[in-house]
Amino acid sequence: MGKFLRGRRDAVTPGVVGLPTGPRRRTPGLRRAELATISGISVDYLTRLEQGRDRNPSPQVLAALADALHLTLNERIQLRNLAKSASGADALCPGLPPENEVRPSMRALLDRLEPTPAVLLNRIGETVAHTRAYDRLARPVGLLDGEPPNRIRFLFADDRARAAYPDWEHVADDRIAALKAESHLDDPHLSHLVDELTVTAGSPFKERLGAAPVAPRRTGVERLIHPEAGELRLAYETLDTEGQSLIVYLPADATTSEALDRLNLRRPGALRAVTG
Repeated sequence: MGKFLRGRRDAVTPGVVGLPTGPRRRTPGLRRAELATISGISVDYLTRLEQGRDRNPSPQVLAALADALHLTLNERIQLRNLAKSASGADALCPGLPPENEVRPSMRALLDRLEPTPAVLLNRIGETVAHTRAYDRLARPVGLLDGEPPNRIRFLFADDRARAAYPDWEHVADDRIAALKAESHLDDPHLSHLVDELTVTAGSPFKERLGAAPVAPRRTGVERLIHPEAGELRLAYETLDTEGQSLIVYLPADATTSEALDRLNLRRPGALRAVTG
């Protein structure tokens, strides 16, 4: 929680909160005293929060800090979960195993999504279910290798991952942000994967895991190099549902639309490009 607060304080420019900017400022973000004043708490208390010496901020304090830092909804949720974890009341119930059951309604939704690539993941990045279109997209890349397949393990421990993702650094940042938001690092069901990748992947994994938490992006565009279809630009949307995440991929341009249609043996235009 302290890292999160410090990171967001550094990211908010004085002009955003109506403070003057000048050449003598030594930090691009807010000073601790400035954030304390705007949020209505003492500098000493904010210091204790940022240094991890106070782990029980009230909902009112969290709300005041969220308002002062102009947090988005996802960032507010993340701050709340980090505060619960810091107090010992983990918001994600780490004792419970990851949700690997596919509800009938979710299975029906996946069937309806064909021929759209879509994958259902549990909180530690394991593939729970997917559409046939996702299989054609992901299996040749290597994303469905392993029992069970895990997209975090593939990204950090598989030699094919950096070739598959031209923007690997950004994808890695996003994957770790999602992992930290969905499953606390004290989660015993995550610890095996963390221990494994700490050794096998080294600093690219370790440094991201130890960095200040940021809210994961739920939508965007990823570039993927497919061994049969070439470079694809995939627009994605992430839907959260009771311990699982459904990620749906759509073509972000006409070239990708045509390539996905060929992969799925569909007539041209079956998947229309998402633009704008």
